[in-house]
Amino acid sequence: MNYPILVMAAIIEDKGKFLLTQRPKGVHNEERWEFPGGKIDFGEDPRYAMEREIEEELGIDIETGDILELSSHVYDETKHIVLIACHCRYISGKIKKKQVRDFRWVRPEEMMDFDITEADLLFVKKLLEITSRK
Repeated sequence: MNYPILVMAAIIEDKGKFLLTQRPKGVHNEERWEFPGGKIDFGEDPRYAMEREIEEELGIDIETGDILELSSHVYDETKHIVLIACHCRYISGKIKKKQVRDFRWVRPEEMMDFDITEADLLFVKKLLEITSRK
């Protein structure tokens, strides 16, 4: 039996823009765009997991805030991803492409110009909904 993979997604905001990262070549969904994050290790606090993953992938410090949205997506009927997206605040550090191909700071209305992974599309829609109310 395949079990869902629990993943944290960081919706990192800085000066009205949000961070998107491009997946590296040779991995599932290669070269597609997503919100950065990663898997929660067994017994790990989800907020700590988020901050640890962002430091490992990008070399920056963030502060994890409230849950923004949840997403569940099955890829190729073999991989079930459950994403917990949290609104995060950029704290410090210069982004290093440690485990990503590229990155961009973008406004929500620009996000649909990117090839966003299916599991992350719900978060883009949520951001568009929130920012259109402001």
